[in-house]
Amino acid sequence: MTEVSSMIISHKKVCIKDMESAWHGGLDDLLEHLMAHQLVEECAVVKTCNRVEIYVVSLKGSKVLLNFAKQMNVSSRIMDFLDHDESLLHLLRVSSGLESMIIGEDQILGQVKELYSFAKKTGATGRMLDTAFSKAIQVGKRVRKETNINKGSVSIGSAAVELAEDVFGDLTGKNIMVIGAGEMGTLVAKSLAGKHLNVEYVANRTFERAKKLAEELGGVAVPYDKLVDYTDHCDAIISATSAPHSVLTREMMLKVMSRRDRKIVLIDIGNPRNIDPGVASIENVVLHNIDDLKSISNRNLQQRKEEAKKAEKIIEEELRLLKMQYKRQKADKLISALYSKVEEIRRDECRAAVNKLSAYHTMGEIEEKVLYNMTHSFSNQILAEPTKVLRRAAEHDDERLLEIVTELFKLDGSREQKR
Repeated sequence: MTEVSSMIISHKKVCIKDMESAWHGGLDDLLEHLMAHQLVEECAVVKTCNRVEIYVVSLKGSKVLLNFAKQMNVSSRIMDFLDHDESLLHLLRVSSGLESMIIGEDQILGQVKELYSFAKKTGATGRMLDTAFSKAIQVGKRVRKETNINKGSVSIGSAAVELAEDVFGDLTGKNIMVIGAGEMGTLVAKSLAGKHLNVEYVANRTFERAKKLAEELGGVAVPYDKLVDYTDHCDAIISATSAPHSVLTREMMLKVMSRRDRKIVLIDIGNPRNIDPGVASIENVVLHNIDDLKSISNRNLQQRKEEAKKAEKIIEEELRLLKMQYKRQKADKLISALYSKVEEIRRDECRAAVNKLSAYHTMGEIEEKVLYNMTHSFSNQILAEPTKVLRRAAEHDDERLLEIVTELFKLDGSREQKR
């Protein structure tokens, strides 16, 4: 039976280093690779700094994903393979923020929307995944509307600020630089501003974007080629870019630290990592990355347990509706095929009848219309009860009856044997 299957690699089992190496190609490359498999009917990928999740629709989803896992650059022991029901539940939990490192964070919902939209535009999704992702997005919105799961510090950006506060005790009066003026960098900057902390410097590869964000925050825009000069004046730097290379290298930080004797805190939440891990061995340099946000995540989880329970009830209710929707779709597909089959026979027989009758006397439009309407009404009445039976069978998972009807009327595309 064609169902949704998934392969999950997430922050729960994998560190940021392994996450980066899981798949070296781009998202379009990954989707193309999956769609090239002859057993894959649909696919979608949710790839963020904290997860790589592959969803496929296939008659043999588990086999497809187990084989594909061998092409990944991480051990299959740190992957989770989920069946249809587990995959649907997991996707709803992801979009609701319950599977995030920072429980309830809003960013994941936007990422799910964007990644689903990308897969849809490439033609990788179809009816099954369209239904699943549309429901996931709807549930993510409902959870945030009906609970307080996303109130307070609920983004990786804001958690990075909390981590810096944990290191210093208090960031008041500290000189802070944010590297990156994209979505994540803006979240960091706004989180700092929300705590009435000063963002002294904003650096970005595109200087105009750095300038725009710096002006909003009352800070100074920093050109990339001047990073070292401005780093001299910083107590903390939070880097959040998508640059494919290190923004701060060990050589750069050695130069900076040779001119100062006080501590500097570097927090790397970029994807891939922005700061050379080698800087951690330099005296007075404190380096943290996304893996270190788990302490903030645990604290966050305790605060949100009650809201998470409310979210889980919503997810349970919506999952039940989603499963029912799939059952209706399965029945509707079979019913549609049955009606099409009967309609094809009806039209053929009507044409044959008109031709025979025309041989004996003139057939007018009225006579033809009466004949077509009568046979149409007849076929609809004949199929009315079977339609109800098929819908009930789908709702009660009576696969055997659905298979019998498919075989009986040759609704799987096969042809009747010629006598």
